[in-house]
Amino acid sequence: MPDHGPDPSSAASPRRSLRRAARVSLAIAALVLGLLAAGAGMVWRYAAALPPLDLAAASARSTVVLDRSDTLLRPFATADGRWRLPVTAATVDPRYRAMLLAYEDRRFESHPGVDPAAILRAAAQWLGHGRILSGGSTLSMQVARLVEPRHGRSLEAKLRQMVRAVALERQLGKAALLDLYLALAPYGGPLEGVRAASLAYFGREPVRLTTAQAALLVALPQSPETRRPDRFPDRARAARDRVLDLAASRGLLSPAEAAAAKAEPVPTARQPFPMLAAHAAEAAVAAEPGTPVIRLAIDGRLQARLETLAAERAAAAGPALSAAIVVLDNRDGRVLAQVGSAGYLDPSRRGAIDMTLAVRSPGSALKPFVYALAFENGLAHPETLLEDRPARFSANYAPENFDLTFQGTVTARRALQLSLNVPAVALMEAVGPARFIARLRAAGAGIQLPREAAPGLPVALGGLGITLTDLARLYAGLARGGSVPDILRRAGDAAGTGPEHRVTEPVAAWYVADILRGTPPPENALTNRIAYKTGTSFGYRDAWAAGFDRHVTLVAWIGRPDGAAVPGLVGRVAAAPILFDAFARLGIEPEPIPQPRNVLSVAEAGGLPPPLRRLHRDGAETQGPALKIAYPPDGARIDLGLAGERGDERDTAGQGLALKALGGVPPLTWLVDGQPVAQTPRRRAEWVPGGAGFARISVLDATGASDSVSIRIE
Repeated sequence: MPDHGPDPSSAASPRRSLRRAARVSLAIAALVLGLLAAGAGMVWRYAAALPPLDLAAASARSTVVLDRSDTLLRPFATADGRWRLPVTAATVDPRYRAMLLAYEDRRFESHPGVDPAAILRAAAQWLGHGRILSGGSTLSMQVARLVEPRHGRSLEAKLRQMVRAVALERQLGKAALLDLYLALAPYGGPLEGVRAASLAYFGREPVRLTTAQAALLVALPQSPETRRPDRFPDRARAARDRVLDLAASRGLLSPAEAAAAKAEPVPTARQPFPMLAAHAAEAAVAAEPGTPVIRLAIDGRLQARLETLAAERAAAAGPALSAAIVVLDNRDGRVLAQVGSAGYLDPSRRGAIDMTLAVRSPGSALKPFVYALAFENGLAHPETLLEDRPARFSANYAPENFDLTFQGTVTARRALQLSLNVPAVALMEAVGPARFIARLRAAGAGIQLPREAAPGLPVALGGLGITLTDLARLYAGLARGGSVPDILRRAGDAAGTGPEHRVTEPVAAWYVADILRGTPPPENALTNRIAYKTGTSFGYRDAWAAGFDRHVTLVAWIGRPDGAAVPGLVGRVAAAPILFDAFARLGIEPEPIPQPRNVLSVAEAGGLPPPLRRLHRDGAETQGPALKIAYPPDGARIDLGLAGERGDERDTAGQGLALKALGGVPPLTWLVDGQPVAQTPRRRAEWVPGGAGFARISVLDATGASDSVSIRIE
């Protein structure tokens, strides 16, 4: 048959097929777009109908008390009993973060809250197997579930999580959302968040974890109750190992690292949360309820060392005994350590009682302040001779020494170093108990007297009540030249700007510090290291040791919290070793107190002035008017430039300050800050101030009677 060429109808067929396919594709695309648009509209309407998320409840955290370096001292559970500690991605181990994202959400940084690829994979597995094999949840969706808990795994619940996840991503951003997961992820029981879990299972902060520990913390939130290592260690190990295998398959770990991590055992018990400075932390939370983070001035490492020391020494001393220690920074009064008991959780030692705030009898621990007041008022000098012999004072009071012996005539230095009772009472008689108590209270110490009785001579030997913290403040005052610091407990607290509290003057404080530095140390301790004094209360109820150097003041106490007597409990034997051991654990070399101006050196002065050579107890019986400084008056402010104005009390040359006394038995000895400036048979003298500042002016007569005033030269 002849060839008539191509059939036109056959050429048109492919073109018609292409046009039909295009029309079908457009129809399908339109249908899909319509479905997507309808679905998006439905999702949009669904999202708009949802109530707003309550992020305030999700933001609630356990209150944590930190030390001065932000080390955790003690956390507190939330109001509903949860342990949910503050944590951020920056404070967890980088390997943990890498494994978490690899295992839970590989595309976390790129998806908008929902991962389409993961959703499609989960849907395909569901269609193919008839059940959900992987949920396709992103970390954002998991946070949505944690913020808004809902039971069940329905499609509606999953849709709700998706909508919430997208909203959270827009509202918070990736970094804050990851922080929220780290704080809310469940780890079994009351543990929420990776920080609480790391402390409970490993006893460490999550900033530095082993590979095995990091993998376990990644695995637990998927099934926190059935994988708890303290209840189901085998399941916990299997879940951890799956995380390690995945991390190795994705190049985060080498096979050798994964194998080594699998060989590490899983913890089988929970560890207690940190409880350093438990009393101080508890008091801080009570004072600032609702504050999420409280920073104390305490040094956490020093606190831990001293808590161990207190527990060891109390256990060695006997049953039912407790111990307490306070360490102050002499610069500003910051509390560097506060050990309230020998064990906060030890009921046999009543560890919940904070003995740093308990009022107890200090025994001889207050004697240095009797001497300081006597030195300040010109009644005595460290080399003044005192009598340690049987003596009877007012109200038929006849004190005895601890060892029931007497030393005879001794210097004030030796009497204080040996803690002799009769010389201390003699000085208290000269100073006056009421004046002594008033000075301590003016310095800020909360002194309590028995049954509100008037102070008597026994207060020199501990016949009053004081707290360990107040005693530490007074001793810090000696280290600071007589200026008593306020107690600073918070890391950010600034030193007070109010009126200065003084327990004594700089020269008197240095005399006492110099004496106490020469006190014989306890057995096996070095001499001349620190200035210290011990005390034993009546009936062997309290043993004390207080010591200081230029930088730090430390006071230790040991006894029974219930106040029962403990035979043989003596400050020098029981408390002094704690003091010296605690100073050794400070890790610094002790430094002596710098010597101030106007210290009276006996060698340089050629001997003491006659009234200071020996303490005379019979001065009060001398006939005639009592010795009193008539000018300048106590508390006066004197302009140095006006010292030459007319008047009986000013010298005509305009250079010196006239001193005038009434009464007393000449000759009179005038002292300024403990330094003799004049000795005269008259009741007038002159002193040329060396410059502006405070000065303590004292006068003594031939019988040993004295008076003193404090003035300010301007």
